Amino acid sequence: MDDTQRPGGVHPEGIPEDDVDDAPLDPRAGLAIVAAQQRRVRESEIDDRLLFGVWGVAWLVGYAVQWRTAVSSGTRTSTGQGGLAFAIIALVALAITLVHITVASRGVAGVSKQAGAMFGIAWSIGFTGQGLIVAGVARADASPEVIAIVANGAACLVVGLLYMAGGAVWRQRALFFIGAWMIATAAAASLVPMPGGYLVMSLAGGGGLLAGAVITEIYRRRA
Repeated sequence: MDDTQRPGGVHPEGIPEDDVDDAPLDPRAGLAIVAAQQRRVRESEIDDRLLFGVWGVAWLVGYAVQWRTAVSSGTRTSTGQGGLAFAIIALVALAITLVHITVASRGVAGVSKQAGAMFGIAWSIGFTGQGLIVAGVARADASPEVIAIVANGAACLVVGLLYMAGGAVWRQRALFFIGAWMIATAAAASLVPMPGGYLVMSLAGGGGLLAGAVITEIYRRRA
C-alpha cells in the first residue's frame, strides 16, 4: 500500500508517523555522541599531568647529574658534561611541551588557539633569555658558584612564571600553584651553598612537579 492509500499518518509498521518523529534516541547512540564530545574536549585540553611529569623527570634527573659532577669538581659547581646532560634533557622536555600544546590547541579557534601558540613561543624566548643572561654573568668574570646560582635561579624562575601564566590562561589552579612552588624553589636554592643548590633543584623542584602530576591524576579520577 502506498502513502496515498494508508490511513492518514500511519507508518508501514503500524506506528503513527508523528510518534516516529518523536521517538526517543537510541541510548547507545546517545552514549556514543557524548563519548565523542568528551574525547574532543580532552584532545583540546592541556594535560598538566604530562607537563608536570616531563619537567619533573627532567629536573629530578638533570640536576641530580649536575650535583654528582659538582661533588667531585674543584669549584663545587657542575662540570661541562653535567651542564650538557642537563641541557639535552631540558631541550627534550621543552620539545615535548611545545608539541603537546600545539596539538592540544589545533582546531581550537579564537583566543584559546592564539593563547596556546603564544604560550609555546614563550618557552623558547624565556630559555633563550636565560641563556644569554648566564653568558653575560660569565663574561663579567663572576665566580663559578655565582654563575651556577644565577643559571639555576633564572631557569627556575622562567619555568615558574610560565606555569603560573599558563594556569591563569587555561584556569588550571594546579598549574598556577606548581609555578609558584618552582619560584619558591629558585629562591631556596639560591640561598644554599653549592653543590647543595643542585639537590634543592632536583629534589624540591623535580619532586614537586612529580607530586603535582600524582595529585592531578588523583583529582581527575575522583572528578
